[in-house]
Amino acid sequence: MPFQEVFYRPVFSRILAAVTIGVCAIGVIAMVWQDAESAVRYAWLLALIAVVAWAMFWRPSLRVQEHGITVVNVFRTHFVAWPAIEAIETKYSLTLRTAHGVVRAWASPAPGRQRTYGLARKDFDGVGQSARGEHESLRPSDALSTPGGNLAQVIRGHWERMSAAGLFASGVDPEASVTTWHWTTIAVIAGLAAATIVGLLV
Repeated sequence: MPFQEVFYRPVFSRILAAVTIGVCAIGVIAMVWQDAESAVRYAWLLALIAVVAWAMFWRPSLRVQEHGITVVNVFRTHFVAWPAIEAIETKYSLTLRTAHGVVRAWASPAPGRQRTYGLARKDFDGVGQSARGEHESLRPSDALSTPGGNLAQVIRGHWERMSAAGLFASGVDPEASVTTWHWTTIAVIAGLAAATIVGLLV
């Protein structure tokens, strides 16, 4: 069976980002229209809020690929090769424990208490053995009826099948997993923050 790639980015976060950016854009336009001089001083704050909203809520994503998993977070992108994964958890967010450290997916936080209230045994049917703790225990966030739990099981399922097939026998390639910093994003946020401070103080 050919591998089917999975791409995940939460819809609610994208809506939140779009609304925030839209409101900031309207605010800047209104400033320029009413008082261009004030806009030069105060529009930086709205621009900063818009960029932060994009970085925090629009950009983060998770892609399950044939050769590994790409996790795009606010300031870093991680590519984790399958052999490097040691455990998949969902306690606070979908988390990959790897041979090189811990990678948490900003795009997939653990569900809130309201979302997990009323879960039944059937919500956990099919959860992989690697998710189970002592005495076969499972976390509410492992439920397949939650977005994070379902996504975690997609990853666990492929990882467990590869492990059972002996595809990890050759060990972990230390250069297969890569972390890339979003220097442009960091620089833009830092620049807008500095401009905001100057605008407010001058």
